[in-house]
Amino acid sequence: MGGSCFNALHGLKPLMLMLVVQFTSAGVNLFYKLAANDGMDIRIIIAYRFSFATVFLAPIAFFVERKSRPKLTRVVLLQAFLSGLLGGALSQNLYIASLALTSATFALAISQLIPAITFVLAISFGLERLNLRSVGGKAKVLGTLMGIGGAMLMTFYKGLEIHLWTTHVDLLHSHQQQPHLEAAASHEYAHRLLGCLLALASSLGYAFWLIIQAKMGEKYPSFYSSAALISLMGSIQSLVFALCVNRDWNHWKLGWNIRLLTVLYLGTVGTGVSLTCTTLCISMRGPLFASVFGPLVLVLVALVGSLVLDEKLHLGSVLGAVLIVGGLYAVLWGKSKDIKKVNQSVPTTSYEEESAGSVVEIVSMPRDNNKGNNYMNETVTNSQHDRIET
Repeated sequence: MGGSCFNALHGLKPLMLMLVVQFTSAGVNLFYKLAANDGMDIRIIIAYRFSFATVFLAPIAFFVERKSRPKLTRVVLLQAFLSGLLGGALSQNLYIASLALTSATFALAISQLIPAITFVLAISFGLERLNLRSVGGKAKVLGTLMGIGGAMLMTFYKGLEIHLWTTHVDLLHSHQQQPHLEAAASHEYAHRLLGCLLALASSLGYAFWLIIQAKMGEKYPSFYSSAALISLMGSIQSLVFALCVNRDWNHWKLGWNIRLLTVLYLGTVGTGVSLTCTTLCISMRGPLFASVFGPLVLVLVALVGSLVLDEKLHLGSVLGAVLIVGGLYAVLWGKSKDIKKVNQSVPTTSYEEESAGSVVEIVSMPRDNNKGNNYMNETVTNSQHDRIET
């Protein structure tokens, strides 16, 4: 009984981690809007975000993983540098630039291509196995397409306004969108192509970060230290960029106001907690699993906006949310089928053996999850013999 409960909780761990990430991302979007409404430069917010995340994660990584932390090699440093660049400073600043050239709606729609890009990259790098003959493979493809379709529907189709609740709360105290977030209103058609390319580059960078993080997790499985390294690299890169484009120290000042609250939340929760959860989830279920939760943040942002920003819910948002949740369920179901298939090829062990890491450790590795059954059986058998001999 105890072993069954342990296995059930362990199986739900990646799902719960990514739900935490999406809820924190919804908060990130809310605080971005509040700080931008106060006149703060988004590029400065990004620089502060990774700086505060580094300060938050560094002591945790030092004390928690001081005995288990593996050796820091040049390869790991390079992976951390690329992760901080592609998943942090570069991707976020490219996204902000695409907002200025197009619109928030258009850039957000392009960013929902991340699951599809990650799917292609994961297959190319051998982190996912595309088997359209299996039910699980078909479910993962269908679920990914449903999530993208739902995100596009939420973005481009409004439909009838739906009156579910009225809170009369508007933290922005304004119904006007910010010029640097929607500056594309007068230049939308002239700069649409460049903005589209920047948004695609941002999505591609984030997808590559998911792939690099999967590889980094194999060589450096200390998740707090990994997140701290990525935050450090991202803070250096984003600080250099922000200082190059904005040297007015008045914009960098933080008082006891929404600006300080924003960077504190973004640094500790929006990056520190979120980044650690994402890296842990990638190590357990692979980059595709982590990426398919992305469109879910649109649903949460729509709900939060209707509650505290006096934004209206429309039919398109509801229909899109249904597609996103359905697509997410399809991917999770397909992934569970793959894991069940792997478990059937693994010899049955007792709960004591699982807690020692003989089965759970092997099944949770994305590389093993997506290899052929013969390779999986050989790997598990050899690893068990090694443990017995030692």
